[in-house]
Amino acid sequence: MFVTFLTIILAFLSVFMIMLILVQRGRGGGLVGAFGGMGGQSAFGAKAGDLFTKITVVTVCIWIATAVLLLMSLKPGDTTGSGQFGGGKAPNPPTQTVPVNHDAT
Repeated sequence: MFVTFLTIILAFLSVFMIMLILVQRGRGGGLVGAFGGMGGQSAFGAKAGDLFTKITVVTVCIWIATAVLLLMSLKPGDTTGSGQFGGGKAPNPPTQTVPVNHDAT
């Protein structure tokens, strides 16, 4: 349950970070300028670059902390992400016994 919650939070933060980075202005005008928008002007005011930079840094720190918590919550040997010990290991195949024919010489 905890692993599922962390996975959902990590996915949400990932999408939020992508959108936040695409909205930022940057040197070349950002994504808005690429699609014929205002270009050098920010849609959210002159100080929006500073605000978006701070929000991005905080979001990245939270994303890294969530990723580390998710990694630590997985148990050793778990490669499926289900949080169950040994969930990713294949079970041992059953051994087959072959009857020995002692009459054949």
